[in-house]
Amino acid sequence: MQAAAQEWVDSSISKTINCPEDIAFGDFETVYLAAWDQGCKGCTTYRPNAVTGSVLSLADTPAVAKATMPPAPDLTRPLDRPASLEGATYKLKFPGSEHAIYITINDVVQDGRLRPFEVFINSKNMEHFAWTVGLTRMISAVFRRGGDVSFVVEELKAVFDPRGGAWIEGRYVPSILAAIGSVIERHMIATGFLAGEGMALKSDPKALPRENPPDAEGAVMTQPLGPLCPNCGQPGMHMAEGCMTCLNCGYSKCG
Repeated sequence: MQAAAQEWVDSSISKTINCPEDIAFGDFETVYLAAWDQGCKGCTTYRPNAVTGSVLSLADTPAVAKATMPPAPDLTRPLDRPASLEGATYKLKFPGSEHAIYITINDVVQDGRLRPFEVFINSKNMEHFAWTVGLTRMISAVFRRGGDVSFVVEELKAVFDPRGGAWIEGRYVPSILAAIGSVIERHMIATGFLAGEGMALKSDPKALPRENPPDAEGAVMTQPLGPLCPNCGQPGMHMAEGCMTCLNCGYSKCG
């Protein structure tokens, strides 16, 4: 193979020849003579030995291990859906949205434990219709493939809304998608699919902390200044008279 291509290559090229460990010296010598005779500018050989081992080897798996290893999930086809499934429905009221979002998560029993099988996301807000249908189908398709699907929670909770997030139950949620991811995570923990809370909700990179003057007891409270202003670049965008307004330069999205 190397000799066939060597004629059109100015510099040397390499094609490793793997020789058996018990190759005779005469046969080993013939390998290099054949390479030289065919016009190769270099020749690489590899003979396994006790010091360097072998690059091409197949270790035998103990018979006991083969018998006890659980079969790997077949990710090439979705899991079969039973005629009926049990699940839970969660109501999510995101600040700034007129209608609540309802998230239904159904589970299936696999290997003696509950695992999420499908998700349905619904809302009366027609502005959410297209992406909630798309999200429903994509998440359900991932869940039905089996395996470790906890990454879905990570990905959703890492989504940031450039317009800013919201405070829900004392926690800052960077987007409505992150809030949906938090609901799915809470369900996974409740059913035992996750041992505990996974990746924490990340803080909004556009919301910087501000230190207030100490209170009467000397405690210093921190609160977010808000997203960065697109005009002056300073943190301080807040909702005023129904429009995001900058506290520093007065920029308004409605202006």
